[in-house]
Amino acid sequence: MKSAAKQIARQRIQILFQQAKKVYRDNPQLSSRYVETARKIAMAAKIRLPTVYRRQICKNCNMLLVQGANCRVRIKQKRELHVVVTCLNCGYQTRMLLRKKKEKERLEQNNYPNETPR
Repeated sequence: MKSAAKQIARQRIQILFQQAKKVYRDNPQLSSRYVETARKIAMAAKIRLPTVYRRQICKNCNMLLVQGANCRVRIKQKRELHVVVTCLNCGYQTRMLLRKKKEKERLEQNNYPNETPR
């Protein structure tokens, strides 16, 4: 029974994000309301928002991030290769690493061949 409720919540979240994308150009405030509602549904159902949706939201102001309209996307190479998404409404920056952890561990093991993996 719990899985049915979670399935319904996932469907509603998907519908809300689709509507938010459609409405954004005409009414950004309504779009942000849809995103906020989707987040509340996810919290109530105790499910995580899928990464695809999480990366489209500004965590600070709950706005839907649309490239070229209200966010700036840059690739940086300091320390690790990562993408920086800046919300142009509130200035909040989100950083996403481009290299996976498993790949990083493999590279480290190749650098130190005498060590044994734990």
